[in-house]
Amino acid sequence: MSELTTKYGYVLDKETMIRNLDLIARNVENVVSDQVLKTCFSAMDVTTLSTNDTEAKVKGLVEKVNALTTQYPTYPKVASVCVYPNFAHVVRKNRNSEDIHVTCVSSCFPSAQSFLEVKVRECELAVKDGADEIDIVLALNSFLAGDYETAGKEIKAMREAIDKAAQEEGRKVVLKVILETGLLVTPELVADASFLAMENGADFIKTSTGKVSVNATPTAAYVMCDCIKSFYNKTGKMVGFKAAGGISTTLDAVGYYSIVSSILGEKWLNNQYFRLGVSRLANALMSSIEQKTVVYF
Repeated sequence: MSELTTKYGYVLDKETMIRNLDLIARNVENVVSDQVLKTCFSAMDVTTLSTNDTEAKVKGLVEKVNALTTQYPTYPKVASVCVYPNFAHVVRKNRNSEDIHVTCVSSCFPSAQSFLEVKVRECELAVKDGADEIDIVLALNSFLAGDYETAGKEIKAMREAIDKAAQEEGRKVVLKVILETGLLVTPELVADASFLAMENGADFIKTSTGKVSVNATPTAAYVMCDCIKSFYNKTGKMVGFKAAGGISTTLDAVGYYSIVSSILGEKWLNNQYFRLGVSRLANALMSSIEQKTVVYF
């Protein structure tokens, strides 16, 4: 056990985890229902993070999100539109509801390989340009070298900068910390990264950037949700969970829903505490809800 897991009374029971994940996987088709699919739909951060993104492309995506209200009136709103920081103002200007948040990846996404001052400033600018939520990347250059103190201080510095910039505008901004679990190799490192992010101010912990070879996995999600539960039991603070990267099918989404449900329970099954980062998933969910092929996005 590490110092962090000891601090929060967390013990990873691998046998129980493997058994529970197997049960979830075997039962996932039985969990599918219209209500569950629409909960997953409402949890989506509809995302475009491409090198060839333009203002016109981002505006077009926002307009599609807006049009859901009239074209699919029984659907809940998606949680947010997730873009690079320089497009925050485009989403904010063109969305038709403040309930659809502006999410920006920041901190020199996806690698986080830059000076802390640059990462902090990017977060500040994203907030000033309209971001409601900021997704930063854990500094793996420090974390994987065992320098948890520096990695934690970076998160804290960005948390403070975001809060200050948001306070100046009279609002609050959500902070998600991306752990990049596919590069953490062991469940123990995923647990350490989870606790490090949460104790330094994360409102959400997120699996992945979607830019590496291994992204969201059920194992990482299970460990992260288990850590969220331990952190809540110790501190009373509810931290959200976001799965992102490689989530493309309805059963993928319902699998992560089931993990959150089984470990954290009903209180977490809303978009205040549960998110799915999506670029391809939206069409799959819509197709399942409509019981026919839908290519909307």
